[in-house]
Amino acid sequence: MPAELGPSRQRFIDAAFGRPTDRPPVWLMRQAGRYLPEYRAIRERIGFLDLCADVPSAVEVSMQPFRRFGMDGVILFSDILIPLPPMGLPVRLDEGGPKLPEPVRTLEQVSRLTPFDPTVATGFVPGILKTLKAEVDGRAAVLGFCGAPWTLATYAVEGGSSKSFVETKTLLHREPRTLVALLDRLADAVGDYLAAQIEAGADAVQVFDSWAGELSRADYERFAAPATERLLARLPRRGQVPVILYASGSPHLLPSFARLPVDVISVDWKLPLDEARHLSAGKALQGNVDPGALLGTPESVRAAVLDARKKAGPHGHVVNLGHGILPPTPPENVAAFVAAAREPHPDPAA
Repeated sequence: MPAELGPSRQRFIDAAFGRPTDRPPVWLMRQAGRYLPEYRAIRERIGFLDLCADVPSAVEVSMQPFRRFGMDGVILFSDILIPLPPMGLPVRLDEGGPKLPEPVRTLEQVSRLTPFDPTVATGFVPGILKTLKAEVDGRAAVLGFCGAPWTLATYAVEGGSSKSFVETKTLLHREPRTLVALLDRLADAVGDYLAAQIEAGADAVQVFDSWAGELSRADYERFAAPATERLLARLPRRGQVPVILYASGSPHLLPSFARLPVDVISVDWKLPLDEARHLSAGKALQGNVDPGALLGTPESVRAAVLDARKKAGPHGHVVNLGHGILPPTPPENVAAFVAAAREPHPDPAA
């Protein structure tokens, strides 16, 4: 591989700020995970939450896809729920997903949630990032991340994952003051948590608002957007460390995302990127290949990536999926995905 086409930290940052690049940078959400046999081998000896808190192991699984495929972004291996236990919300994992045995549904419960020092209570997170920075050594951007207040609030209120969000929407419509108080408390704590990742050396950060698509635009702008802005206001080095916002199933919210002080909007596969361009107010875009496309052949993966690149245009685009890699994905298709991102631009006029 020619050196100029290899992984690049600067390429990632330039694309995130909409500056010209030789090609778009590429990484994949959940790129460290179950589709890799070397990850599965580590998980045979250590539980998921223990893995998130073990610095050498978390660094190892973060580096595994980079060693194999040479993406332009290496993301911290962790989970969006990590900041909740230090706030007083225990989290456990079972086969049905995360469970929070003490859901928060009253103003009194919100008042008992505590701020925490992320360098102490979750000191392993900046520890992972500092070690990753040394391992990657400038060859790619090192990414930190957190959950957005709205998405974290759904877990806190529901007591785990949900399909209908009955408890959260009941709170929204019956006790909006309680929901706003919870969102504000989460925004402050998680904002400091993400700020600590930037101080530890993250070159870019992503805010996952996985369940924002459950809200109408009016409710998003009333509840979720102000809390996200509150989180973002606590971040240092704005204009130097790009912020990516990701929300699945939310094309109706793109105009709202475009008004937030983020640098990149990550788009899922349900809306073509050329249409997203018209709704994103000039911000850079990330995405948006269907993760299911990676279950096909290397040839079909290449076609999907080139199509996304053509629709996105030559600048201000980070090649990624529209959601996380599916566990049955063949590693050779991830290699095809990364290789297609490195090809000359598919539109000769670009």
